[in-house]
Amino acid sequence: MGIILAIVAIALVLGLAWLLSNDKKYIPFKGIGIMLVAQVIITWFMFNTSIGEKIILWISDLFNKLISFGRSGAEFVIGGIEISGDQVFLFDVLMIIIFFATILSVLTYIRILPITIKYVGAVLSKITGLPKIESFNAVNSLFFGQSEALLGIKSQFHRLTDNRLYIVSASAMGSVSASIVGAYMTMIPPQYVLVALPLNMFSALIVASIIAPVKTEEEDDEVDVKDVSGAKSVFEAMANGALDGGKIALIVAAMLIAFLASLELVNWIIGSIFTGVTLQQILGYVLAPLVFLMGVPMDEVINAGSLMGTKIITNEFVAMSQYGDISAQFSAKTKAIVSVFLTSFANFSSIGIIAGTVAGISSEKGRIVSRFGMKLLVGATLASVLSATIAGLFV
Repeated sequence: MGIILAIVAIALVLGLAWLLSNDKKYIPFKGIGIMLVAQVIITWFMFNTSIGEKIILWISDLFNKLISFGRSGAEFVIGGIEISGDQVFLFDVLMIIIFFATILSVLTYIRILPITIKYVGAVLSKITGLPKIESFNAVNSLFFGQSEALLGIKSQFHRLTDNRLYIVSASAMGSVSASIVGAYMTMIPPQYVLVALPLNMFSALIVASIIAPVKTEEEDDEVDVKDVSGAKSVFEAMANGALDGGKIALIVAAMLIAFLASLELVNWIIGSIFTGVTLQQILGYVLAPLVFLMGVPMDEVINAGSLMGTKIITNEFVAMSQYGDISAQFSAKTKAIVSVFLTSFANFSSIGIIAGTVAGISSEKGRIVSRFGMKLLVGATLASVLSATIAGLFV
């Protein structure tokens, strides 16, 4: 029964994307089929084989070790301060972002990341038949945040048509940044965060390629990774990474303060009208049918839907901050589905972030992104549904 429901959910996602398609005759069905098969194989391998489980455990241990290094830096800065429960998020999540951003900056400066991303993207393009720029951006979005991923292809922006611009924007919104993966892993089960990374990359490409299919010529599809760092030495790269990480941590903190406070305000208003009712409960009921199709047991759909809805209207950190209080009631399958769904940037605030970034590169293309902003959010959310549904099949 669970498999049948999952197939229905996947068909629903693809069907909705098809209805939203700008140009149905150019939809790359072969590439989409290859990526769906790849998602199934990756998830099966990581969840249902001993080698896959060992790989997840090894990567989790590696991230935990890196997180411990990041904590040592935070402990030095706040040495002597007794950490209470209210301070854990600041020091165990936000401070970790700074360290991970520093690592990424150094790996970019010594060209390990740019070259790796370029050739992995080229392989992805060869296998799926998708354009090189879109494939490169999809892989790039695994490591860098929405703004950074788009800035990484700014030299190719003149080649991007409206549909190509939609695909790269959807990849940026449907992914997460490696600089905050460590922070996610302190809030939700690490194995689901790691599985979500490749699943989201493929899901964003699948949905975006249906909604905005493209046909490109070879001369309009070149990738350039020269001078991507801008740093003159490894120490400057470390400093730049630390400053960038600090900005990200500050943005996350500011967004959390604003959204959590606003959520409390909205719940107070709703509660004064309908006693005991919250916005999260309303969202849970609204999303319940879809969440049930994704594979969540009937008695858990409201709570699962409330977390998913909270993520869409606020951001993933707000939803993850509430995950710990609710997840004890969840089955393993629901934990997997909800965790994978939460691991992406698909939310309302991301529309502004992406549109602003694109506008900074090209004001004309920034206006284009602003026009299809809601369609971008719908596509990225459908991609999250696809990833979470496939993950639930193997738990």
